[in-house]
Amino acid sequence: MTNYWQGKTVLVTGAGGFIGSHLTEQLAAQGAQVRAFVRYNSRGDWGLLRLLPAEWMAQVEVVAGDFRELSTIKAAMEGVSHVFHLGALIAIPYSYLHPAEVVETNVIGTLNVLLAARELGVERVVHTSTSEVYGTALRVPIDESHPLQGQSPYSASKIGADKIAESFYRSYDLPVVTVRPFNTYGPRQSTRAVIPTIITQALTQDVVRLGNLDAKRDLTYVSDTVAGFLKAAQTPGVEGQTFNLGVGAEISIGELAHKIIALIGRPVEIEIDPARLRPAKSEVQRLLSDNSLARERLGWQPQVSFDEGLTRTIEWMREHLGLYRSGTYQL
Repeated sequence: MTNYWQGKTVLVTGAGGFIGSHLTEQLAAQGAQVRAFVRYNSRGDWGLLRLLPAEWMAQVEVVAGDFRELSTIKAAMEGVSHVFHLGALIAIPYSYLHPAEVVETNVIGTLNVLLAARELGVERVVHTSTSEVYGTALRVPIDESHPLQGQSPYSASKIGADKIAESFYRSYDLPVVTVRPFNTYGPRQSTRAVIPTIITQALTQDVVRLGNLDAKRDLTYVSDTVAGFLKAAQTPGVEGQTFNLGVGAEISIGELAHKIIALIGRPVEIEIDPARLRPAKSEVQRLLSDNSLARERLGWQPQVSFDEGLTRTIEWMREHLGLYRSGTYQL
């Protein structure tokens, strides 16, 4: 069977991030030439791409810049067939403090990606949404027609970006597909997310400090999320559609913490840290996905069980604790 990605040149924005680095690695492993767009900094830091095996990085061209500048992202997009747009400011607590920066990056940045893709005639743009756009579930499981609720500046900015992507499909026939991951986890993830927060504290401290223990999340292992991106990019006839990438199972943060502590196998207490609590009307209390559309139209379904995914993640973080500041609350 022919490998779809063999010999293709693709652009990944946000390639230095958690999901972006795994997607870049998988595309390179499948024979694609990957142009990895990372945000410029004076240190020449490529983010999590530095952790990729050298054999795959040989097929990766890193481009540093800022996609808030149209000419920059257009130059990076020259000659590519597919664009995976993951670049964004994603931290919800950070969006409370810097809403203008988050909106400018996530909305204007996405607009620039779409403008460049339209002008250059790319075959497909895969736009990254988030389950946060749904807010607290009004009904479960959440399908793609669930109302969108801007419960944080971050989620509002992603709703805006999603709607701009939709408008480019409807107005210009730009071949856009939107994927909406539910809380992805796995190796390399920062302690901005809850699972690495729990794991790194439980490995190094006697107390795990968390925010809301009652909130429920639908957690997907990163290789399954990446598989959904690839399916969305190569499946014919799904342009203009949005797909949930979630497992369809939920667990509270408190239950999750106890489960991780049990897997690690050392006595650890759990405390609520008020600094980690979101404003009451902003907290998303429950996310539970309906992934039937992705199963039916993309042929996608999760492959990694929750216990297996957590075990892999714990072992990776145990071996890479030097990358983390355990216990520090990371915005």
